[in-house]
Amino acid sequence: MSERVRNSYFIFVRLALLLVLSLCGVMNALNESGVSLRILLLVSFYIGLMAAKELFELPVRRILTALGALVCILLIYFEGMSFLLPAFFTVYEFLSLFPELDFRWYFVPLLGALVESPYGFAVQVTVAVMLAALYVQHNYVVEGYRKQMQEDVLTEQSLKKDIREREIATKAELKRSALLAENQILEERAALSQTLHDKLGHNINGSIYQLEAVKILMEKDPEKSGQMVQAVIDQLRTGMDEIRAILRKERPEKKDLALLQMYKLCEDCNNKGVETEFEKEGDITQIPDDLWEVILDNAYEAVSNAMKYARCTRIDIRIVVMNRLVRCSISDNGIGCREVKDGMGISGMRQRVRVAGGTIDFESEAGFRVSMLLPISQDSSSPGGSSE
Repeated sequence: MSERVRNSYFIFVRLALLLVLSLCGVMNALNESGVSLRILLLVSFYIGLMAAKELFELPVRRILTALGALVCILLIYFEGMSFLLPAFFTVYEFLSLFPELDFRWYFVPLLGALVESPYGFAVQVTVAVMLAALYVQHNYVVEGYRKQMQEDVLTEQSLKKDIREREIATKAELKRSALLAENQILEERAALSQTLHDKLGHNINGSIYQLEAVKILMEKDPEKSGQMVQAVIDQLRTGMDEIRAILRKERPEKKDLALLQMYKLCEDCNNKGVETEFEKEGDITQIPDDLWEVILDNAYEAVSNAMKYARCTRIDIRIVVMNRLVRCSISDNGIGCREVKDGMGISGMRQRVRVAGGTIDFESEAGFRVSMLLPISQDSSSPGGSSE
């Protein structure tokens, strides 16, 4: 059944009832006293009015229905109660044009079944009850369900639009953050290059000049040449020590970078209207670099999912360092979900934690919560566990 037919089925049903009930009146009048041309014209006019009103808006439909009711009264006046059944139809048609009426009004016309007519009480009650049930079901049950469906569709479209806007905003923010991080890296490289040039340029140039002099004096004064070579060696060793010191000073610790990234993630969420808080407990320095990568990647994935789908107003990120374990949780107060499905994001989170030898759990009873438990290996946490 096409959408157009589904939306117009009640019109077809009413037109069919109009024709059947009008035909019943004509046939009954024909059996009693015959049908005059005047009656046929009135019946045709009545059917035309009741059918044509479906083409107009509500105010015109009310006027045409009132005219149809007047024609029905004339038919009853001229032919008696032979046209009582079309009168039932007319009353229900008029009531349906006032959607603000309570449904109990649709049971008032049932009193018309008590009127004496050629059809008999049983037929009149059956027709009146059938019409009442038909109109009540459509106007109060079907229409209510249809309105609810329309509201649900509008709500769904609004949510999809909101999700698309959030995705676009998130991608734009990530792009801006990436550009900012790239600029910071370039600035750090420029600063490091300038520092190396200022600190080591004179040292290396001096060494080159001394080696050129050694090259000239090697045959004439071997002893002095040896002293100069040794001086160059000492000078270059000093330069290497300075390079190590500069790099050690300029290079931030990975844990410091990880914490900065975590705080930046929280700041981005707060700027988008979602209150986000990061808490840490225990000795954060015990967390090795490889675990920081797992924590950061999964935190970004969990927060991104919360911002896209959870419709949350708050996100909490918590890291607790215990004796030989790190517990990390990312939770939101959003709508949650009935079932956690392993898409690319969830599968990636599981894979990262599995490689690190830890466990990960997902809870969705109140909001959504990601809980990770990661082991701290003895080698990676010891002072000599990592090399430069």
